[in-house]
Amino acid sequence: MSVWRLYLVVAGVLLASAGLAGRVLYLHLVDRDFLQDQGDARTIRMERVNAHRGIISDRHGTPLAISSPVVSLWANPSEIDDPGTVATQLAAGLGLSAELVTRRLVDNRDRAFVYIRRRVPPATAGNILALGLPGIYGEKEYQRYYPAGEVTAHVVGFTNVDDQGQEGVELAFDDFLAGTSGKKKVLKNLYGAIVKDIKPVVEAKPGRDLSLSIDMRLQFLAYRELKSAIAQFGAESGTFIILDVLTGEVMAMVNQPSFNPNMRANLNLAAVRNRAVTDVFEPGSTVKPLTVAVALASGDFTPASRIDTSPGRFRVGKKTIRDPGNRGVMSLADIVAHSSQVGISKLALELPEYDVWATFQAMGFGQPTGAGFPGERGGFLPNHRRWQDIERVTFAYGYGLTVTPLQLASAYQTIAAGGVRRELSILHGRAPRGSRAMDRQIALDLTAILNHTVRVGTASRADVEAYSVAGKTGTVRKLGVEGDYKDTSHLTFFAGIAPASRPRLVGVVMINDPDVPEAGGGTIAAPVFSRVIGGALRLLNVPPDEAALEVAALDGAAS
Repeated sequence: MSVWRLYLVVAGVLLASAGLAGRVLYLHLVDRDFLQDQGDARTIRMERVNAHRGIISDRHGTPLAISSPVVSLWANPSEIDDPGTVATQLAAGLGLSAELVTRRLVDNRDRAFVYIRRRVPPATAGNILALGLPGIYGEKEYQRYYPAGEVTAHVVGFTNVDDQGQEGVELAFDDFLAGTSGKKKVLKNLYGAIVKDIKPVVEAKPGRDLSLSIDMRLQFLAYRELKSAIAQFGAESGTFIILDVLTGEVMAMVNQPSFNPNMRANLNLAAVRNRAVTDVFEPGSTVKPLTVAVALASGDFTPASRIDTSPGRFRVGKKTIRDPGNRGVMSLADIVAHSSQVGISKLALELPEYDVWATFQAMGFGQPTGAGFPGERGGFLPNHRRWQDIERVTFAYGYGLTVTPLQLASAYQTIAAGGVRRELSILHGRAPRGSRAMDRQIALDLTAILNHTVRVGTASRADVEAYSVAGKTGTVRKLGVEGDYKDTSHLTFFAGIAPASRPRLVGVVMINDPDVPEAGGGTIAAPVFSRVIGGALRLLNVPPDEAALEVAALDGAAS
């Protein structure tokens, strides 16, 4: 019996082994594809591969916006049996409230995806994922970092949590900068962690890099001086713009107040606004040279032509136009230099009103500059069917129309470029495009008149040592709530060209509502222009011209 029992056991083992071998052969030969598919369905996943945005840099390659890798932690609540325990461990590692994380997991129990925290540093995320918590996963993403912080905040802008442009260049060139996500097949373990990359399916394409026309050296110089001036004068806000005369490129653009795009937890939305392109104001005396340009173009006037401004006041309808004092007979050059309201008013009434309007339009007022900034406004350029005398007069000295600081800079860039209005650009290396908006000789005459203004007129504090400067001050009263002008609230600005003999840079500075007794463009804005443009010319190695502009005829006319 014992021998037969042994034989039965051996036979049973052999039959079982044969059965197992047969089953293995059957599964391997017949059900192989089915089993492979079932295994792949449980372990192989299609994973998204995020692409980083392109680098934004200044004209010299200094990075202004870069993408750094981060990890976004997310959960599949349906896979978590004990939300409280998981939430406690997550909260401890991420510095979150355990209560908050628990509520997020419980409230989304029926969902397969919920973010725990976005943009976690890779090291921190690695420590969390190493815990092997059920239903907790990580996705590699990118976060934008801005090395220059608030110095370039209004130009560069920023992205949101999904890496989409929201302001500035990030918004204007979002499609160009944004990359295209890819896909890859990966092998995952029981806990959802990637064990092996199998193969790429669609290659991720990073965004394209963008080189701006901004010169970081000039940008920081303008930022520093503007911020200092705002603090010194207790002003509400300010703007500084520098343009390259030769190309129309924006070399610097700063605003105050500013903000840090890297730290936006308590962001003041009022500080985000790029005032250089969104804020409009009445340009005041800075457009008086354009009225003079119309007079010169008529052929009836020269810079030395004289107008009697006695006795320092001039009645137009029911309004009396006044100068600070009786300046008597003045040349056109001196009317601009000393910003005579009476002189420019009498000149305006001798000119066809539509010629003045057409000149202002040709200089770009009433239309966006096309520089590419989001939210740019075109200002307001009135075109009355019938112009009253008082409208003609106030229009001629800068009231009744509105411009942005960038539009004003563009107009002075046209004068500096010999009457050629160039299309402004925030991109470096773009071929300059322009069209003639003013006769070359008239533009040269205006430059000489504006140089005369800096030499002997209201803009003397805009002077730069070893360089000739041409420019004009402006001071306008701000409108109150009830639509009337306030005597105690002003905008002060200065628009200038340097060097005047061989124009290279145009600068516009605007200081909004300085809290000082004498709030004039000559005392508030002109010195800021002098410091910034003087430093910029030296940084760019522009040779000094030693005030070489010929103004003998103007000086003779003034004597």
